[in-house]
Amino acid sequence: MFIETEVTPNPATLKFVPGRQVLGEGSREFRSSIDAAASPLAQRLFAVPGVTAVFFGADFVSVTKDGPEWQHLKPAILGAIMEFFMSGAPLLVAEENAEAGRAYSEADARIVATVKQLLDERVRPAVAGDGGDITFHSYEDGIVYLTMRGACSGCPSSTATLRNGVQNLLRHFIPEVREVRAAS
Repeated sequence: MFIETEVTPNPATLKFVPGRQVLGEGSREFRSSIDAAASPLAQRLFAVPGVTAVFFGADFVSVTKDGPEWQHLKPAILGAIMEFFMSGAPLLVAEENAEAGRAYSEADARIVATVKQLLDERVRPAVAGDGGDITFHSYEDGIVYLTMRGACSGCPSSTATLRNGVQNLLRHFIPEVREVRAAS
């Protein structure tokens, strides 16, 4: 098995592409070893000292580090990913409701549907190329709140991505959108 690695705009995050489906549809992020209980692969990756976050995309795994240089962590991460895929174990052992806690009023349902469609068709494919994801969180009073995940979470250029890219796109297609912010 050959696993490609790609740098991301976030220097603390590296993208690992195993050449096969990882999650398939959607994305999933683990911010702690406690969260990782839902995934045998995430558990293996959090066992590598210095790993602080794991993100699964359709066909990649992004790993965020805090500590040693990549040259010291990369072999252990590659080994964990390879061993996992060779084991045949399931990626997830528990499902999560991705829409839980998302807020918007029924009157805004049309706006939210358009926001989600634009995110899915125009934004998410681009940021997945950089090892991350941007998902809808909520909409209130003309402000769209988005969740930055994977390499996008904590990336130095994430504010510019939201303001110059996503906000301009949404405002162009949806006049009711006044601003885009990162969800806290």
